[in-house]
Amino acid sequence: MREQVSDQARELLRPSRLAPGARVAVVAPSGPVPEERLQAGLDVLRGWDLDPVVAPHVLDQHAGFDYLAGTDADRAADLQSAWCDPSVDAVLCARGGYGAQRMVDLLDWEAMRAAGPKVFVGFSDITVLHQAFATRLGLVTLHGPAAAGVDFIKNARAQEHLKATLLAPETVRTIAASDGATLVAGRARGVTLGGCLSMLASDLGTPHARDGARGGLLLIEDVGEQPYRIDRMLTQLLRGGWLDGVTGIALGSWAQCGPYEKVRAVLVDRLAGLGVPVVEEFGFGHCAGALTVPFGVTAELDSDARTLTLDQPALR
Repeated sequence: MREQVSDQARELLRPSRLAPGARVAVVAPSGPVPEERLQAGLDVLRGWDLDPVVAPHVLDQHAGFDYLAGTDADRAADLQSAWCDPSVDAVLCARGGYGAQRMVDLLDWEAMRAAGPKVFVGFSDITVLHQAFATRLGLVTLHGPAAAGVDFIKNARAQEHLKATLLAPETVRTIAASDGATLVAGRARGVTLGGCLSMLASDLGTPHARDGARGGLLLIEDVGEQPYRIDRMLTQLLRGGWLDGVTGIALGSWAQCGPYEKVRAVLVDRLAGLGVPVVEEFGFGHCAGALTVPFGVTAELDSDARTLTLDQPALR
């Protein structure tokens, strides 16, 4: 196995914030992207006085597997080229879906490390890349809206929170869940990590995955997974020791996962016994107005106040 930057949760290198006129590359590491949604997302970014550029294969669709945005090699080449382009300040994923696991091993991590830090944004299937950027590059990343996502192009809160995180990160040092609730009371400190639960579970044992959440504040969510499947994935993380030493947990959205009271019962059953603060419905992930949360920064989770307070802004 190739050497990892870190086996446990620790504070990572923060990229520089964006300034007006910054060039941002849009890539599609996973699923295919509808052109009209892509154009709408680009218009939003231009409205922020950013300069979006589209990677060559963003609108591709795999000839044999229509759930992929082009071939694995082309998707990997788009991401690597964008990252290694010195004129690009940030790389934004157009959407999630499925496919990041198929292309992540094709990336040249030495070349990407040599290119230096920059901003990386995505969620859902992009969890695989969040893990890889942490373990291979030691870099803070942003779990935030997809540039061609329905929520991003239609929801003002999702847009404004990502915009503030990118351009004025000191204004969003405290991330508050307006509709959240306390599952297990308390406060905890740690380094943020996480993403889509199903991707964390399926990434276990791979070369780029974290060994565990020890010392970390875990932020997880998912979409389209029935309660028994959520149970199975959490049980896998528990049995494998991956959750040993986690300091606190923030739960995002569980869209299309069945009645929430059933999902909540599973979350309580599997997580309350860890004895750490847990807050639910924190407002990130597959939900309307999804908040942007950074991975790799030290923060305090207050499950009673339903806040996540960063020690430093997500970006320098």
